[in-house]
Amino acid sequence: MIEFLRETAQLPAESTQQAVGYPSLFLLVAVGALVPVVPTGALVSSAAVVAFHQSSPFSLLVVFGVAASAAFLGDISLYWLGRRGVRSKNGSRWLRAIRDRAAPERLAQAQRKLDEHGAAVLVLSRLVPAGRIPVMLACLLGRMPMRRFARGDVPACLAWAATYQLIGILGGSLFPEPWQGVVAAVGLTLVISGAPAVWRRTRARWAR
Repeated sequence: MIEFLRETAQLPAESTQQAVGYPSLFLLVAVGALVPVVPTGALVSSAAVVAFHQSSPFSLLVVFGVAASAAFLGDISLYWLGRRGVRSKNGSRWLRAIRDRAAPERLAQAQRKLDEHGAAVLVLSRLVPAGRIPVMLACLLGRMPMRRFARGDVPACLAWAATYQLIGILGGSLFPEPWQGVVAAVGLTLVISGAPAVWRRTRARWAR
């Protein structure tokens, strides 16, 4: 045991970061897909900044794979829990939580898009801020089979991970220090995520 600790202490800092960072990224993104308390886009962008400044050329590929697979696992888990609520006579707390997170007008719009484009709308829902839950609820209410939802969610998660990783790469390339790139990437992702909500509130005030 003492020998193991001694060898671990002698590992390069980059190896230690990878051993801790990748599982943490996977866990946080998966949990963030289930419970919207974790800014998953900012996490992926920050991880991409750190990977950009590392010496290994495969770090960015690993971040992409971890983020996409964790997002897919979180989506599939949430959809499975939602399907149990749809099939249940009394529903479930997970289905109620999904309903509470989907505004009625966004749900109606998602149902129209789902009728027009089918599972392909899942890709766009992952890229549009606050678009994932209304589309997922529309799929649940439309009783879309799990297999069909999974087929549409795979490219959605890949596109989502690639988009936020590109934001991180942009932040990492603009600044010499990783922490500066992380701050820039997090700020940009928060602006992108919050801009639609600010726009909707502004339009509502103008309408009143």
